[in-house]
Amino acid sequence: MNSENQSLVVRPDQADIGKRLDAFLSARIEGWSRARLQRLIEDGDVIVNGKEAKASYKLRDADEIEVELIEIPVAKFEPENIPLEIVFEDEYLAVIDKPAGMVVHPGAGISSGTLANAIAWHFGSRPSAYAAGSDRVGVVHRLDKDTSGLIVVAKNEAIHEALGEQFRAREVEKSYVALVHGSTRENKGKIDRPIARDRRSRLKMTVSQTGRSALTLWNVRQRFEKFTLLNVDIKTGRTHQIRVHLASINHPVVGDATYNEGRDNTTSDVQLRKAIQKLGRQFLHAEKLSFTHPKTDERLTFAADLPPKLKSFLAVLEQ
Repeated sequence: MNSENQSLVVRPDQADIGKRLDAFLSARIEGWSRARLQRLIEDGDVIVNGKEAKASYKLRDADEIEVELIEIPVAKFEPENIPLEIVFEDEYLAVIDKPAGMVVHPGAGISSGTLANAIAWHFGSRPSAYAAGSDRVGVVHRLDKDTSGLIVVAKNEAIHEALGEQFRAREVEKSYVALVHGSTRENKGKIDRPIARDRRSRLKMTVSQTGRSALTLWNVRQRFEKFTLLNVDIKTGRTHQIRVHLASINHPVVGDATYNEGRDNTTSDVQLRKAIQKLGRQFLHAEKLSFTHPKTDERLTFAADLPPKLKSFLAVLEQ
């Protein structure tokens, strides 16, 4: 993996004072999309005056910026005829109901069977056509491998950037369904806790005062004896946000082996333990998605039913 360092200084005659850090870097660094630069900022590869900064940081006179441009190897993969559940599609974008178990885009040794492979086949072109310079291959936001539900895909860079700006401005509404361990005391609540990468494991995230701000809202949808079904709205899009936040209030997501610290195996009900094992995924589903179409300015709202496997698990609890 190659890298290159760049040093930039904000000058008062450049009309950059007050500009967002990610926008400033996007205008100054050729060949790098704003989305990829935001990833660098998130990963701590951009330093402002000797400290890590947020993408939304507003530049000041004489700010000194150090950027480590870490190149991601180009993923070599081919379009694959993988069935897609397409909820909406036009010439600019598509909304897809992603199944659990599908990785969004190639990486870490995965080059086939991803959503990127599938959309490349469906759209009838190479993935690079949809979001030039982006390592997300047209996908505007993320869903974990074992999270099902709605995800929006842009068909060109302009649409990708416009939708990305809506996400950054928190104008996109995302609502999830999560089944968690335990019974919540209240019928609704909010979790406003910063999230950072876990220093002990780079594959995990954790609640940390040195992390990036993250806000999750939840309300009870249905109660069971040992579990609670929640509606969850996220106002920020941090990696693993819902899973980390719910685990932090001692209500981890059912089936989430990464963050529930063995809670799946603590129930004394043998039938329930077997049902969780059979589930084979985390009980987290992106149910609703709402955004403004970048071309028509129409507000679009979509919904995706719970997958049959999740419905079947709820039926077990109801029994």
